[in-house]
Amino acid sequence: MVPRYTRPAMAAIWAPENRFRIWFEIEALACEAMAEIGEIPTESAATIRTRGDAMLAAISQADLDRIDEIERETRHDVIAFLTWLASGIGEDSRFVHLGMTSSDVLDTCLSVQLTQAADLLLVDLDAVLTALKTRALEHKHTPTIGRSHGIHAEPTSFGLKLAGHYAEFARNRTRLLAARAEIATCAISGAVGTFAHVDPRIEAHVAEKLGLSVEPVSTQIIPRDRHAAFFCTLAVIASGIERLATEVRHLQRSEVREAEEFFHAGQKGSSAMPHKRNPVLSENLTGLARLVRAAAIPALENVTLWHERDISHSSVERAIAPDTTVTLDFALARLAGMIEKLTIYPDQMTANLESLGGVVHSGEILLALARAGISREDSYKIVQRNAMATWSTIGKPEHRSFRANLDADAEVAGRVPPEMLDAAMDVNLHLARLDDIFLRVFGEA
Repeated sequence: MVPRYTRPAMAAIWAPENRFRIWFEIEALACEAMAEIGEIPTESAATIRTRGDAMLAAISQADLDRIDEIERETRHDVIAFLTWLASGIGEDSRFVHLGMTSSDVLDTCLSVQLTQAADLLLVDLDAVLTALKTRALEHKHTPTIGRSHGIHAEPTSFGLKLAGHYAEFARNRTRLLAARAEIATCAISGAVGTFAHVDPRIEAHVAEKLGLSVEPVSTQIIPRDRHAAFFCTLAVIASGIERLATEVRHLQRSEVREAEEFFHAGQKGSSAMPHKRNPVLSENLTGLARLVRAAAIPALENVTLWHERDISHSSVERAIAPDTTVTLDFALARLAGMIEKLTIYPDQMTANLESLGGVVHSGEILLALARAGISREDSYKIVQRNAMATWSTIGKPEHRSFRANLDADAEVAGRVPPEMLDAAMDVNLHLARLDDIFLRVFGEA
């Protein structure tokens, strides 16, 4: 985790203190379930809970160092923790981890951490959705040019552009909820998942208390298709971030300048060129999205493990679980702030829309000629001829607007009423159905 791109709440999920607290909670809940079904003394479970809670509540850097010291000798992280725990619990520690295997603790803990991370990411997504909705409603009727292949197409509204991104992030929120549900599983089934030494009721108790579901067939570990689905979902969310960031980067180009990131007082864009105002946030988001997506392939490759388990997935998850969730958390927060403060230039949008002399209305003119009785094939030829005459002379003395060229065309004059051409070139024509679309997206017009 790079501190520059790390927020405290998400980092805390992956801190060793949190990991060890979850490990103990799993062990303590298992002991309480064992006591409930008569496998260990009730007083022992109570002692384990009381003393363990006190140890974990006061866990210090010295404790973390001691656990690391034990691990250097045992070469086993769970045994190191259990050894440290036993030093404080005493004789009743013999009941801790009874019949369990390390993966019962490790995999269930990872499920808890990933659900905690998902909960933070859902809050982040809500902030992005709020920012997008606010700005979409604000600019619902702000005309701008729609582009396809990077070329002017037909008019649209800037609010509608943002509504499209809102709809994508709403889908991403649904995907993350599903991914959270899929990863929220508990496995306490023993060395190869047969419950040979641990009663299934213990797993059910731990799962219920941790807010997880039981893994139907866990071998020794939770199947990694669940984790692959989770990290692929984060990758899809990252792609949504990059799509929006790329749009902002384009809109901020000097030749476009329809919108730009907020430029703070005292901010500097370049060490050499004092005039620069660069899209640094959206460029940063593009890079962060690549890091998040990079976890998808390793997560997919982790699905294939030898027999009932191996640990080839372990090193991968120790890296991608914290790094990916921390990075996405930071990126979503940065995106929400960028959209909230995005500076938007409606006048420049209008200027760009009109910069090609009206040819962006060619589609509706084509329909107007067809409605006036001209065949579609002939209408297309007429419209394209006049559009190209307008386009190719932009900036030249002989330039005429698209409408002027149409008025001068013998195949148009006298056959298409001027008011029909006026209506076809009215930008509001393209905004007339916005209520219908906004109702679909936001549930309100």
